[in-house]
Amino acid sequence: MPARRLFLSSGLRVAGLAGLAMASTRIGASAAPRSAACAPTPELVIPPLPVPTLPVAGEHGVFPVRRIYCVGRNYLAHIKELNHDTREPPFFFQKARDMLVQNGATIPYPTLTHDYEHEIELVLAMKSGGMNIPASQALDHVYGYAVGLDMTRRDLQNQAQEKRQPWEAGKSFDHAAPCGTIVPAATLGHPPTGRIHLEVNGVTASDGQLNDMIWSPAEIIAHLSTAFEVAAGDLIYTGTPRAVGKVGPGDKLVAAIDGLPSLQVSITS
Repeated sequence: MPARRLFLSSGLRVAGLAGLAMASTRIGASAAPRSAACAPTPELVIPPLPVPTLPVAGEHGVFPVRRIYCVGRNYLAHIKELNHDTREPPFFFQKARDMLVQNGATIPYPTLTHDYEHEIELVLAMKSGGMNIPASQALDHVYGYAVGLDMTRRDLQNQAQEKRQPWEAGKSFDHAAPCGTIVPAATLGHPPTGRIHLEVNGVTASDGQLNDMIWSPAEIIAHLSTAFEVAAGDLIYTGTPRAVGKVGPGDKLVAAIDGLPSLQVSITS
């Protein structure tokens, strides 16, 4: 199936998905017969569910988020520091969109872990998509770019890997997906190079270059679209360079990529 364009609309042309999850769902009990002696069953009303959004640089509108995909092991140095196979093709996992955290937030130290780690990543924000997108056309579907953090409960992730269980406990939990302001590609272009680095309490903790990626953003989109239909509103976290590390209560993280607004979050107990 060829790639299918699906533009977000309204104002800034990225707010068109905001109404998808806003309608209430009403589940009634009136379909089942009931006798006059029985009290009526109250109707269950599910309240409207807000669509998480991210700010867009230079715009009054916001970017509504549909899905969050993350690429595993996309920098050679990071693969080596975790002792994984350097020959693997890209693979993907997801985080729930309500796990997004915006710039400047204070987030709680998560439960069940003694090894809470940072991973700084370039994030792609998609304006359209489809299935089986050719790498040569993939960047045409990118609305813009942002700085993201793939926060990880590393001990739980490692335990899951050892038991060949899913990664959700280690990767997909509350406040696990901080993401900064999106800069449109129309303003920035498509950055092939640039420094990507993270400071914890003012000290450099992770440092690399975007061109150290094994799979480029275009190749990531192409691979992802063979398994999932990429669509407007999707975020794609593209992997982290080496030197991931622990953080704890009281730590302040500042994540930066050349040409993009920095992302700052603080950890509380």
